[in-house]
Amino acid sequence: MSDIDTNSIYTQLGLNPPTDTDSKENDELGQAEFLALMTAQLQYQDPLKPMENGDFLGQMAQFGTVSGISDLNTTINTMSASFQSNQALQASTLVGRRVLVPSQTGILNDGASLMGSVELAQPASKIVITIKNAAGQLVNRQELGLQQAGLVDFEWNGLDADGNSLPGGQYQIAAEVYRGTEVSSGSMFTVVDVESVTLGVGGQDLTLSVSGLDDIDMNQVRKIM
Repeated sequence: MSDIDTNSIYTQLGLNPPTDTDSKENDELGQAEFLALMTAQLQYQDPLKPMENGDFLGQMAQFGTVSGISDLNTTINTMSASFQSNQALQASTLVGRRVLVPSQTGILNDGASLMGSVELAQPASKIVITIKNAAGQLVNRQELGLQQAGLVDFEWNGLDADGNSLPGGQYQIAAEVYRGTEVSSGSMFTVVDVESVTLGVGGQDLTLSVSGLDDIDMNQVRKIM
């Protein structure tokens, strides 16, 4: 195919040829300009050396790729805005709620119970929950019988073994999981209050500020109470 004077084609099509300083920002073509040039290229090609099918299809594929990427970017931006909107909606409903998160530290509030769960990958013949104060002293012990796999809930009313009320604060919780003669540690989860929520940036998850513990990511929440 012979060389084509693109400036001449622009003139014959009634378009202003691009200048060096104004060429659609890096010589980019819009859809209308591309189709016009493609039509002109077919019209002014050398009859003795017509454009090969592969060349023609290659140019069309290049334009389709660029157009597709532009549409994809628009779709992604729309999805991102929708995702941020959903995050804001989640945030507004979580403040003041209680959530179950992975932690061996439980928070006992005055006049309330400390609640949590043990996660079992397999059934257990029994589970023993031990609760210790900040000094590491055992203050309560609960024995749960035969349990199936999954989350096993427990609740402590804040009383020691003698029935005395203990002060609110942090307590360390552990679980001994029995399967016959085998004893292992269970995965602990505790229930905490959500005080505030920070929206994620750049696709990151929500961050929850919970009472008595460090901030946690939304994806760590196992259950919303």
